[in-house]
Amino acid sequence: MRGILLAKFTTFIRKPWVFVLFTVMSIGFTLIIGYTEGNEDKITVPVAGAEEVRTGSIGKALEENEVYHFKWQEETDLKEIVRLGEAEAGIIIEETGYEMFIRVETPNVQLIEQTIANIYTEKIRENQVLELFQSETAAEEEAILTAYHESMDQPIFEITNDNFRNADSSQFDEGLHAIFGFTLFFVIYTIGYNVLPILIEKKEGIWDRMILSPLKKWEIYLANLVYSFFEGYLQIIIIFSVFHYLVGVDFQGGFAGILLIMLAYTFTIVSLGIFVTALVKNIQQFNAVLPILSVSMAMIGGAFWPLEIVQSDILLALAKLNPLTYGMEALNNLVLYNLPFEEILMPVSILILMGVIFMGVGIHLMEKIHI
Repeated sequence: MRGILLAKFTTFIRKPWVFVLFTVMSIGFTLIIGYTEGNEDKITVPVAGAEEVRTGSIGKALEENEVYHFKWQEETDLKEIVRLGEAEAGIIIEETGYEMFIRVETPNVQLIEQTIANIYTEKIRENQVLELFQSETAAEEEAILTAYHESMDQPIFEITNDNFRNADSSQFDEGLHAIFGFTLFFVIYTIGYNVLPILIEKKEGIWDRMILSPLKKWEIYLANLVYSFFEGYLQIIIIFSVFHYLVGVDFQGGFAGILLIMLAYTFTIVSLGIFVTALVKNIQQFNAVLPILSVSMAMIGGAFWPLEIVQSDILLALAKLNPLTYGMEALNNLVLYNLPFEEILMPVSILILMGVIFMGVGIHLMEKIHI
């Protein structure tokens, strides 16, 4: 068994290109299609104004805005940008008011104007507070404004907002969904092509020679399964680590939990690979079946789009037989919904059960069917 593992790890070190290809493709597709920081870029709005306005309270408020990116320009440049249609609106900021240049009246322009108006309204309130206390020095003004903002952060009355979301509604995060979906999708290829050597060895008679050696049959199976599991799980760790440590995705604090869930998913896909290998008769059939199976699993299991938008009862029924469905469900329950352990354990248990069934049936068919 050690010899088989050593040979496979040596081959992996010498020819890691398939592993690298699917790992890079998973990260690349996620970055290109689904994930950008914050999931959406801020809308850039050109603004112009004097230096004292930029460094004052209004300028600071514009920089702290979480919806729009207010980019300072010269007044002539601002007008040209709006005229050419590179921005929906431009704003000239002054201490006492503002002037908007609008190319086309759109709902977004109204929101921009509302944002600016709110900033000036807050400025007026601050001035009223300062007039009320009649501050004489800059230090006193700063202390008064600090106390005013603290009181606004801790108001006498607390208002809570609720929505019409019910227990059956779902949340969707495009970036996280892309990370989960493409990772679970591409690892099927990695594991599948690592299980394929079993078929090749059986076809070429290498398997029979190993059986005649002191090796036990279960050791041969276990060595192949351990290596396939290792390579698939290593790819998953690399992908999630890249997004967690390099891209900056925090996964709502569930990074360790994700890796634990992926243990069950990787085991199930290895078992599925054994099952598929037992059904096909040659490499050509395997190369034809694996892409069809993986793409179908991704489409039906919700890797490319959320299952909540699927209306077909037939597709939803097929999704219940799909390991990828339960992998996505477990990850979403952990990261998006922050559900208790019992809700996460259910799809993980189903994955393990499916893995045991695929493994048992696959090995049984391999022993019965002569290649």
